[in-house]
Amino acid sequence: MMTSKMFGRLLMAASVAVLAFAAQAQTGPEKPNIKLGVGGKALLYYLPLTIAEQKGFFKDEGLNVEIQDFAGGSRSLQALVGGSVDVVTGAYEHTIRMQAKGQDIRAVLELGRFPAIAVAVKKGVKWDGPADFKGMKIGVTAPGSSTNMLMNFIMAKSGLSPSDAAYIGIGSAQSALAAIQKGEIQAISHLEPVLSFLERSGDVRIVYDTRTEEGTRALFGGSNPAAVVYLKADFAEKSPRTTQAVVNALYKALVWLKTASPADVAATVPEQYLLGDKELYMLAVKNSLPSYSLTGLIPREGMQSTLDMLVKFDPEMKDAKVDLGRTFDDRFAKKAAETVK
Repeated sequence: MMTSKMFGRLLMAASVAVLAFAAQAQTGPEKPNIKLGVGGKALLYYLPLTIAEQKGFFKDEGLNVEIQDFAGGSRSLQALVGGSVDVVTGAYEHTIRMQAKGQDIRAVLELGRFPAIAVAVKKGVKWDGPADFKGMKIGVTAPGSSTNMLMNFIMAKSGLSPSDAAYIGIGSAQSALAAIQKGEIQAISHLEPVLSFLERSGDVRIVYDTRTEEGTRALFGGSNPAAVVYLKADFAEKSPRTTQAVVNALYKALVWLKTASPADVAATVPEQYLLGDKELYMLAVKNSLPSYSLTGLIPREGMQSTLDMLVKFDPEMKDAKVDLGRTFDDRFAKKAAETVK
């Protein structure tokens, strides 16, 4: 028979459980199940995403993340605008272009501090300078993606129009390698590990290289942020805990990468990422490690450099009113730096 004392204890235990549940509901993500878009997940441009996934950092933050991998960054942007994904890991420049179009899309974490894109010309193809790009078929991850934008900038900087070349979407990894090796394209603007594979095979020669800070500054005259986490501004406002959880998970990946060796990375990523050559993949990782963000914050000069790049070749951007301060919401990255160790 239950005494009043026993009943009191049960009531107290139930109350504690309810309070604990309520506290968890207030501190956990508002939307624990989210969809994340990316254009070419196996590319080292997006390595922090794969690290966060493989190391369980999203789960640690109470998130169940469904990653949708598209052919290029422009496709993942379309998915965000269309509402089929909640958040994207993609190029920072998309936030500027979308603001110019009246869409309030903001970055919340920098993943790459310089583009890590290189432009290469197929062996045997005449190239003495950028003027020789005229009339070429140039492979990019997808039309409108960051690899395409970089090529547009190079063309415009050299006095050419982006329309002076044909841009062919070749996707990532295996399809990109096949496109150059089969002669479907004469030049390629792409990312690691594709670049290291093509360099070693002797299929191409690099003519522009933003895998290093030196190469980035030589082309742009300053820093130029690359991959970021971006989303619709109203998502961050309505689901701030979810946004913070996403940022925390990817910030943990950046912290992990600061001390990781190429061997550590190769042992963490899915085996298919190695493209059948672990040693070469590790070389590509070595070439990429310096490109990842050290702070998660986009410097103001980097924002301006990206805007200047877009204005150079995109007529729609010449008279656009862009508030660069609204392209990056730094609250989440700063909080992650305070809490993630």
